[in-house]
This record gives sequence, C-alpha cells and structure tokens, in this order.
Amino acid sequence: MSAINTRRFLQLAGLTAAGLFLAACGKKEPAPAAPAAAPVASAPAPAPVKVYTVGTDAAYAPFESQNEKGEIVGFDIDVLKAVAANAGFEVKFVNTPWEGIFNALGQGDRDMVVSAVTITDERKQTMDFSDPYFDAAQLIAVKEGSKVAKFADLKKLKVGVQTGTTGDEAVTKLLGKTSTNIKRFESTPLALKELESGGVDAVVADNGVVVHYVANNPGGKFKTVSDAEFVPEQYGIALKKGNAELLALVNKGLAGIKADGTYTKIYTQYFGAPPAAPAAAPAPASAASK
Repeated sequence: MSAINTRRFLQLAGLTAAGLFLAACGKKEPAPAAPAAAPVASAPAPAPVKVYTVGTDAAYAPFESQNEKGEIVGFDIDVLKAVAANAGFEVKFVNTPWEGIFNALGQGDRDMVVSAVTITDERKQTMDFSDPYFDAAQLIAVKEGSKVAKFADLKKLKVGVQTGTTGDEAVTKLLGKTSTNIKRFESTPLALKELESGGVDAVVADNGVVVHYVANNPGGKFKTVSDAEFVPEQYGIALKKGNAELLALVNKGLAGIKADGTYTKIYTQYFGAPPAAPAAAPAPASAASK
C-alpha cells in the first residue's frame, strides 16, 4: 500500500472511531422503571341502616291517622320518625287494628307499637315501654246544652267509648260491667260522631283526641268537661318484651329530641303550645288504654 493510501486509511479510521466515541457519549441510559403503585384499599361498605316495623292504629287523630293519600300521619308518627333519625335507625309504619296490635307485637310481626299507648303495670308484664313521651288524661265530651259538670253525672246517661281503652275501663267502673248504657265503638271518632247525631249523651276518651275532634268539628256544637277523678296517664312506645338493645336506642333518640328542641317543635305544631312542665309520675294505671 502506498504511503498516501496508508495515511488516507488512518484518517478515515480515526474519524470513524471518533464518531463512534461521540455517539456512545451522547446515548442516554433508559430511566429506571417507576415502582408499581401500591393498591389502594377500598373503604368498607357502610353497614345498612336497620329498618324497624311499627304498628299503629291510624284512627286516632291527631296522634295517628291517614291523610287523603292514605299515608299514616300524626303526632306519634312525627315523634317516632324524629327519634329514629336521632338514634340512627329507620321506621316503617303499618296500620294495625287496635284489637290485635299487641298480639302482633308479641308474635314479632311488629318491632314497636306507637299508638297513644298508655303505660300500665298490666302491660309491663308482657311488653316493654320507652320513657314516657306524652302526658294524657281522660276528658268528657258532651253537647253544648248538656248539664254534665263532672264524671259522676254520667251514671244514668248513655256513654260512648272506644273498646279496650282507658275511657272504656273508667266508664265500666262507673256504670257497671253489665250496663247497657255503655256504647262501645271501634274508634273514638266514631263514638264522637254518635254523640253528634244524638245516639249517646257523652263520650269519654283521651284528652288529646277529644280536644282535636271538638276543635275541628265546630258544627257538632260540643263542649268538654274535665274531672280531677281521672288518673293522669303517660304514653310510651311499646316494644317486644326483652328487646333491650332496641329499647336503649329508642330512649336515646327520645332523650335527644327532647334535648335539642325537636320534641317541643312537634308538640307545638299539633297542640298549639309547648308542653307543660312534666308532672309528677302518676299512680300506676291498671286499665287497658289507648
């Protein structure tokens, strides 16, 4: 090979080597792969809210009745809904005839009963009660021209009552078990309708129901008569005997709505004024009552 060719060969070789060296220097190393993200733990699904079935005899306004849509409404209904919301459970109301309402509770077909139920020692033997939520008493309804001024004045009159209530028991004691002057009805409004038409001379029933009916039926020309002889009563929410967990929940919610003003708001909505200061606990009631 000539000297010129040899020199030319070495120049080309040097240039080639330099190019390879620069290319190698300019080459970037691949970035290390990012570590795999740790799987995100999914939050546990919230426990479903417990729904309790509540029996109520929806023929006892303003405590429980049905509106034009067939919905069950009333003071008792709003109170228990508020109790449930406060304590973290839900309720489903089922219209249940008074005559079988406690059997349905005892058999487990209803978890609770809210139906203007008076707390009595007799009932406590077969069911549990929440703390009281309403103070009640019996009240007499008569026509405006009546001379009835006290309970004893009913002795020789025809008196309407709702079957199986405190009013029924009180009138039975006054007139006697075999008296034909006691007229029993499936509901207090039916008894008051009979008073309006002249079929009975008086009706004895819980004050809240009587006052509500008289106020909403001015054409009936009624008046009311109270008597200190009537024993004060208290309503409670009835539960199946031994259901301590549910009883604690109900009492928790009831205390909550009394403390935050919700109970007073509901009471005032239905009765026009806030509840009076709690009275002393009444003597034990033994009568069957609504």
